[in-house]
Amino acid sequence: MEQFLLVLLYIFSAITLIQVVYYGLIFGKFSFLKPQASTPKHLSVSVIVCAKNEEENVKKFIPLLADQNYSNFEIILIDDASRDETLEVFEEFEKKYANVKLVKVENNEAFWGNKKFALTLGIKAATKEYLLFIDADCYPNSREWISEMTSHFTLHKTIVLGYGAYEKEPGFLNKIIRFETLLTATQYFSWARLGKPYMGVGRNLAYKKEEFFNANGFVHHMKIRSGDDDLFINETATKEKTAIAYNEESFTYSKAKTTFGSWFMQKRRHASTAKHYKSFDKTQLGLFYVSQFLFLVLPIILLLFQFEWIIVLALIFFRYLISWMSLGFSAGKLKEKDVMYWYPIIEIILIFTQLNVFFRNIFSKPVTWK
Repeated sequence: MEQFLLVLLYIFSAITLIQVVYYGLIFGKFSFLKPQASTPKHLSVSVIVCAKNEEENVKKFIPLLADQNYSNFEIILIDDASRDETLEVFEEFEKKYANVKLVKVENNEAFWGNKKFALTLGIKAATKEYLLFIDADCYPNSREWISEMTSHFTLHKTIVLGYGAYEKEPGFLNKIIRFETLLTATQYFSWARLGKPYMGVGRNLAYKKEEFFNANGFVHHMKIRSGDDDLFINETATKEKTAIAYNEESFTYSKAKTTFGSWFMQKRRHASTAKHYKSFDKTQLGLFYVSQFLFLVLPIILLLFQFEWIIVLALIFFRYLISWMSLGFSAGKLKEKDVMYWYPIIEIILIFTQLNVFFRNIFSKPVTWK
């Protein structure tokens, strides 16, 4: 038994090292960055909004887009065969604002329910050189959103990854969702800084229009209904092309899910898309989550047998010191500091939720789009 426990201690030490490398060296590439400077550009921008049954949200949020403090932009409103009054609301906006263009999408048997088909039509209708994406249930954090996001384009940087945050609401579920969003953003910002960008979020994403056509749009993953944002970035983004935007004025916000069931289904959709990432990206994400799980399980076994408990506690303390510092600095940048007070508890919940998602997705497919 002692020999077995010694092996477990060695494994736990290795797992701790892996976690420290992730949090300290990899995530630290973003966490410990200095505040971001931005130089406004005067680019021509098409803001793309794809909506399906979002009548109430678009009534509130499209005027905020139209009120952006930016001179050369248009808003492409895509109605994806909505069954409510979304189309009628869009038609009113088209009459009201000179820079709004409406794209009406009817159900197509070959692409029914596929957001990528609707987005493709909207992108083709766009007349500007740069595309800036936001979801219909999201709104920009400031009137400088377009200016901030596009300020990071250069001659070579043709893709900009932004932060899509969730509103702070009462309740523990809201903290879980915002912590996960913080962790996800820390991951994709950090890997982009390391020259291995692997995803972005459609709630806040920009790229040059030619990137879309150079990649033949979504053709390589059109049959996968999700992934218009992360699969496209996973396919096209490179170290040379990709920049990140993390100034507060560049954030977008939306309401988080209010029930565990709806949030769980959202996580299942995201997980089902990630399995189509490039091999390296799937490996590094898998290694991170497996090491998280083992870091939680192995010390429990070792402490139950009181085997080298001082070493075990020292390793636990060291890992949490590094991870708390790294995520704490990241939370400061992304204005999510309050979730860090609950960090260890939320992390445990997320680890087991992720495990549940993994096994559920093996046996059934999650619902996608609306």
